[in-house]
Amino acid sequence: MKVEGIIPAILTPLTKEQAFHPGAAEKLVNRLIDSGVHGIFALGTNGEFHLFSQEEKLQIAETVVKAVNKRVPVFIGAGENSTEATISLSNQMADLGADVLSIITPYFVAPSQEELYQHFRTISENVALPVLLYNIPSRTGVSLEPETVERLAALTNIIGIKDSSGSFANIKAYLERTKEQSFSVLAGTDSLILDTLKAGGTGAVAATANVFPHTVVSIYESFKQGNIEESEHYQQQLQPLRDTFSLGSLPAPLKKAAELAGIDVGPPKRPIAELSGEPLLKVKKMLEGYGIEAKLAKEQ
Repeated sequence: MKVEGIIPAILTPLTKEQAFHPGAAEKLVNRLIDSGVHGIFALGTNGEFHLFSQEEKLQIAETVVKAVNKRVPVFIGAGENSTEATISLSNQMADLGADVLSIITPYFVAPSQEELYQHFRTISENVALPVLLYNIPSRTGVSLEPETVERLAALTNIIGIKDSSGSFANIKAYLERTKEQSFSVLAGTDSLILDTLKAGGTGAVAATANVFPHTVVSIYESFKQGNIEESEHYQQQLQPLRDTFSLGSLPAPLKKAAELAGIDVGPPKRPIAELSGEPLLKVKKMLEGYGIEAKLAKEQ
């Protein structure tokens, strides 16, 4: 399958007691699909995958798959630190009805590029679903180099990569190295969506779409229609929201923005704390600057 379009990296709604909130997750999924997104990505970094038990991850995945109900492809984060654990969780996600596995590089450990290649190759040989690689070196401490991605792109069921390095040069190198392959390169840094599309990328896995899905989808749709100026306009509209991400530990600023925009996602998973004080006031001011779209979010 070809991975393309805007795929929100959904927040994981929680109750005040820190339990997963299935009803709120269903509402979020429906809101996003109604906004025209091209897929749903659960259990990513902003979905706090690293803070949930395996049992919780399976519950979250099952809820999302049922809520989507085959309307768009479902991408589920199934990466664990060990190759064996990743294969095990991946196959359980497949049994629940996921369409694509997102596999992050191992974290805390520091594998070589050859070890990373063997890790992903072994996973690809032992799972039935397509695999989307996930590169986010700021969080994992390791980066998939373009040469390694080129080797992995030659494997049958490794179909693309989400790059959250924040480096457009890295995205361009991935595109150059895989141009002869049937391989999708997606922006994982929301400020680079349009640049990635211009360079030949196929879309984005975008956390900002939790709050402003119409805006993010419009970046892609305007570009596909050849209206670059309009696409640039929508791209620029995301920046005030992105500027608030430095106000607290992620995903606390994004969850607070969603909550204030009328989207029930609850607090972040502890030890991350909810925003308060001056950071909270800045998020409120940011939303006031958006005006109409914030109001629309409250009405949905």
